[in-house]
Amino acid sequence: MASQTSNFCIDAGDPYAQTLWWKEVLEDFRMTDEDQHPGDEECGLEGPDGRYLLFLKVPEAKSVKNRMHMCLRPTDRTRDEEIDRLLALGATIVNDLRKPDRGWAVLADPEGNEFCILMRRSDLPAELQ
Repeated sequence: MASQTSNFCIDAGDPYAQTLWWKEVLEDFRMTDEDQHPGDEECGLEGPDGRYLLFLKVPEAKSVKNRMHMCLRPTDRTRDEEIDRLLALGATIVNDLRKPDRGWAVLADPEGNEFCILMRRSDLPAELQ
């Protein structure tokens, strides 16, 4: 059998704050442990199928583009509604590649980690569904 994903680790200046922020973004993820507190070296979220998103304390700030990033597809909002929601939570737009029936936007979380917001499947043209 091939390998399966278990967790994704993201460097963070403030793992606890990042965990709280991403918990608002990823509504199907939850805090993994009630003992997570501000100042902890590692904090995380548990997602579907027992997969985890972990934030690990590092001393340096992010300085270059991510080599890997998440692409998120909204399920119950349009792409643009989701982008507006995330901007209100504190995300910033890095690159706006939206077109009326295609495209995506590259956003950054409060610590500058890039991620993409795609169109929900039901809004894609038939040939792309």
